[in-house]
Amino acid sequence: MIVHDLGTMGYGEAFELQERLLSQVRGGQEEALLLLEHTPVYTIGAGGSLDNLLDPTLDVNRVNRGGDITYHGPGQLMGYPIIDLASRGRDLHRYLRFLEELLVEVSEALGVTGFTCAGRTGVWTTRGKLASIGVGVRRWVSMHGFCLNVSPDTSPFQHINPCGMAGCPITSLALERGAEPAMAEVKELVVSRFAPLLEERLPRCQHP
Repeated sequence: MIVHDLGTMGYGEAFELQERLLSQVRGGQEEALLLLEHTPVYTIGAGGSLDNLLDPTLDVNRVNRGGDITYHGPGQLMGYPIIDLASRGRDLHRYLRFLEELLVEVSEALGVTGFTCAGRTGVWTTRGKLASIGVGVRRWVSMHGFCLNVSPDTSPFQHINPCGMAGCPITSLALERGAEPAMAEVKELVVSRFAPLLEERLPRCQHP
């Protein structure tokens, strides 16, 4: 597993990098995990409804992932795993549950209790949504991934129905803890847990 810590990067540049790495992984090269923050951007999944954009003057990027409309910006940790799911059982449901479990573990390590909700992909606390997940798969290689709210400005979410849910409250690790965790610490926790949990939940197998 190659980890790319990319700092802050525009959405388009990150998307192009994902596509290049996806082609490489599909060709047999090592899997990758991209960790970064985005400059402010709104994105919407392939099947998302623009009815969930409450301010029509805003630009929204339609992208090839699941899920509805969301916002990304500074203070959010974006994780884009480029994973060969063909060699890991071809089970998208298990992959989504793995990402949720990873984010719950990372949050708990930082003193925040997160949980999942049946029928709603992502991680929540009693205050609101802490992390969102939206993935794309091309020939059983994954792209896109997760967004963990570390210490973002949550006001941009007022212009949308986050993830297609009207009135959805948004929280963060900083709000839950009453103190802002260092992004470097959060990244370190993700990196230390990602590969071991992936091998446990989606172990490699022979291609069918």
